Amino acid sequence: MQRFISAIALSMALAAPVLAQSYAVTNGRVVTNTDSGIIENGTVLVRDGSIVAVGGDVTIPVGTTVIDADGGWITPGIFAPVTQLGLIEVALEGSTNDTSADESPYSVALDVADSFNPAGMHIDSNRLGGITRAALYPGTGWNIFAGQGGLIDTSGSNTSLFETGSFVVADLSQSGAATAGGSRSAAWTYLDAAFADARGYPGRFSGDHQGDALNRYDAAALVPVVRGRVPLVMELDRAADIRRALRFRTEHAPMQLVIAGGAEAWMVADELAAAGVPVLIDPIRNLPSSFDALGSTLAGAQRLQEAGVTVAYTTQSADGYFNARLLTQHAGNAVAHGVPWDAAFRAISLTPAEIYGVGDRFGALAAGYTGDVVVWDGDPLEVMSAPVAMLINGEPTAMTSRETQLRDRYINITDETPFAYRR
Repeated sequence: MQRFISAIALSMALAAPVLAQSYAVTNGRVVTNTDSGIIENGTVLVRDGSIVAVGGDVTIPVGTTVIDADGGWITPGIFAPVTQLGLIEVALEGSTNDTSADESPYSVALDVADSFNPAGMHIDSNRLGGITRAALYPGTGWNIFAGQGGLIDTSGSNTSLFETGSFVVADLSQSGAATAGGSRSAAWTYLDAAFADARGYPGRFSGDHQGDALNRYDAAALVPVVRGRVPLVMELDRAADIRRALRFRTEHAPMQLVIAGGAEAWMVADELAAAGVPVLIDPIRNLPSSFDALGSTLAGAQRLQEAGVTVAYTTQSADGYFNARLLTQHAGNAVAHGVPWDAAFRAISLTPAEIYGVGDRFGALAAGYTGDVVVWDGDPLEVMSAPVAMLINGEPTAMTSRETQLRDRYINITDETPFAYRR
């Protein structure tokens, strides 16, 4: 399909004022992620940052900037549920890596918001893959708690971090066992003690007293988890560990639990579905990369879906700080292994938003939702398809990155140096 967006329309859109601006994305196959399903030859009307109408017969007001999808696909933006965008520039250069703090005396209180760089180079390249929203994950340091995560958009603006303290991450896998003292028993005992400290905050910390596991700062940061206001994301793969997590959740109600990793989650799918615990899983993990993941299978996502588990897809098998853009390919692989197309697309758009408590604002094309709209030149889950236009917060976003700028700068340079000096 010809990758075409009206040059006049797009230039008008990019030059338009921020306030009181309307855009109509027309002439495309609209994936709504609602009961309306897929609308052939539909239109999405966005005004002042929000969607105001979606359908096949939407009236376009005079003065609205029209973006012609040229028969392509029109979808909500992709929501990457596990990333480290804006936290790392070069993974092997410590000064540019703010994911974890091995030598800090704090753990739960560490907040990715303080490290996030909205101008991070990898944000633009992931936006070009259709990613409009993402969850930021801290990495574990000296104990099982990694810290607090946040939610961003990929506009690159100074306000792109739109929610902080959205969840707390804890590692209860074999690596968590190692940091807790050498066994899973140690990790779960530490977690129990940490919850007791948070439940006893602030009284337990009167005077110079500290908690059994946490200092006062970390205990205060864990209080929203203990009280069920924000979820605790447990990084787990082994089926036995997931069952232990479900028991922990029951013992510590009303806490919210999310499982990240879940290589063997399909083995306990019925129990996860009954408990209403969501799973963040990479649908293309199929190798026994550790003893925790011996049950990895390409059929895992389909089995969880069939059992009724709430599932969102990740790119765990790729590098999370720059390869969240592969999320549509991972979802496409899930379709190839039995997941219905609409369920797979929902798992990278609306479902992650719902897991993080913002599903009433992001992940669907319906009146009242934020104007995150992506135009694709083909099926977004096909590897050869790509976005050709995008709105984030109802505003057109440049489809450029450092990579495209370097390409454009050097593609037509003629080397006029003598032959001996060319390389």
